[in-house]
Amino acid sequence: MAERPRILVVDGEERYRRVLLKLLESCGYDVTIRASGAAALRAYLQRVFPLVITDIEIPDMTGIELLQQIKKINMQTEIIVINNYASLDTAIAAMRSGAYDYLVKPLRDREVICNAAHRALEKYRLQKQNFNLIQALKQHNKALESANKRLKKLATHDDLTGLFNHRYFQQRILLEIDRAQRYPESFSILFIDLDDFKCYNDTNGHLEGDRLLKDLSALFLRGFRKTDVVARYGGDEFVVILPETPKNHARRIAAKLHRRVAGYPFANCDRMPGECITISIGLATYPEDGTSADTLMHHADQMLYDGKRKKGDLAVRKGSPAEEAVFYKSSTP
Repeated sequence: MAERPRILVVDGEERYRRVLLKLLESCGYDVTIRASGAAALRAYLQRVFPLVITDIEIPDMTGIELLQQIKKINMQTEIIVINNYASLDTAIAAMRSGAYDYLVKPLRDREVICNAAHRALEKYRLQKQNFNLIQALKQHNKALESANKRLKKLATHDDLTGLFNHRYFQQRILLEIDRAQRYPESFSILFIDLDDFKCYNDTNGHLEGDRLLKDLSALFLRGFRKTDVVARYGGDEFVVILPETPKNHARRIAAKLHRRVAGYPFANCDRMPGECITISIGLATYPEDGTSADTLMHHADQMLYDGKRKKGDLAVRKGSPAEEAVFYKSSTP
């Protein structure tokens, strides 16, 4: 069974309260009556009414003051103001304050009262429906905007690590080459590979492997400038573009990163060879190691795997002098 529309009636005269109660209930409404403005506000705060019918002259405040206070609580509530004499000024004041309608006592015509209530409640229903539609549209637009932002980010960023992705790196290295050609200067790239990552996954599981990649990426971001481009190249490989950075400076940056990674307390690092997480780094610098993206990456890749092979031969342990030696061999042509 549908809930009957609720109406709050406020009138200082009991006779009129009873008349309105009887008339409105006969029209099918759920009616609550109160004798003063304060009592009406208490009732309204306990249970919001779509429609309030109030006399202009009520104890402790005017009907217009009650109207204004209710509108502050809920602008959607409709209010019909009644009085025992026809006053154009009072009607204008009530309508300007937000009243839906204005009726004059004595109220003998049941049809007039019920029709006024019906029209006010229908306006309330339509306004509420419109409000709900607007809110739903706002939520939909917010969700759509969030989805668009995520799609835009996914076009340039790796979903797991939050670093730039391979596609974005390819675009940026071409731009960097173009810039370096127009304003003769060098830049460097670091090609980074996480050592023994398969062993880490096999020992700790792929979820922990993903966690390691994310933690390592966060460490990378803290170690570079805002102008540097840090990207996930694929799998456990990363690449960094260092604009306006010659080889000797890039070598120092890479050596520092190498030490930071080896000394960082990653989860489960004690279960790895050397009891630490290590990386291998290949370095290439424009233009001495290549003037195209392919030649630069090929050179960095060769340096990377040369160093990785020599690192394996030396069975490097954390902090040993051999670790530095392997790094420099891997990043020096």
